[in-house]
Amino acid sequence: MENGDLGHMMGEPVTLNVGGCVYSTSLSTLQRYPDSMLGAMFGGDLPTVRDAKGNYFIDRDGLLFRYILNFLRTSELTLPCDFKETELLRKEADFYQIEPLIQCLGDPKPLLPYPTDTYEEVVELSSTRKLSKYSNPVAVIITQLTITTKVHALLESISSGFTKWNKHMMDTRDYQVSFTFGPCDHQQEVSLRVHLLDFISKAGFTIRNTRVHHMSERANENTVEHHWTFCRRARKVTN
Repeated sequence: MENGDLGHMMGEPVTLNVGGCVYSTSLSTLQRYPDSMLGAMFGGDLPTVRDAKGNYFIDRDGLLFRYILNFLRTSELTLPCDFKETELLRKEADFYQIEPLIQCLGDPKPLLPYPTDTYEEVVELSSTRKLSKYSNPVAVIITQLTITTKVHALLESISSGFTKWNKHMMDTRDYQVSFTFGPCDHQQEVSLRVHLLDFISKAGFTIRNTRVHHMSERANENTVEHHWTFCRRARKVTN
């Protein structure tokens, strides 16, 4: 999205085609949570796609997006009494990376055990941000992203696919390997995080859970850590 387009749209409705459902809202609503995927898309950090009528197109569940949009408008989650698609809505919240909505929806239900001939592959993604305590608004001093897994093929794909980012690799516990990206500024971290989440999802992994941890390290700094756990089923190889 061009900067001129953003300025032109500030006072005008923004029309989105989400999975065939058309919505109209304001740019400020879409940017309510700058760290989210929508915040990055409509803040100019991620490319956008338009349909034949000029609407911004997002290939996701169009019916569930009404609840996403209402949460952006009010910061409150309001669902019908007979709502039965909480698990699907949680996946949409994870996709759009709206952390307050993810927290409202709570932790997913425990999964049923896998068949004995399969096992679970796990990927951990974490974002670490150091925040200044005394700036207003709060300033992000430094950020970095770390991805940890035993799935070496995935790490090799990330290594070859994310060449423009500074990163270093290290072996960790129990045959796991980690890539750490950064340090980078806040805008770079948001863009990289969105691309990594999309890359991991397209590799067949789904988000199992998310969590946030706050801590103070120094008198003038706070550290905020976001963690995402992804899982996918794999079949055991028998000799």
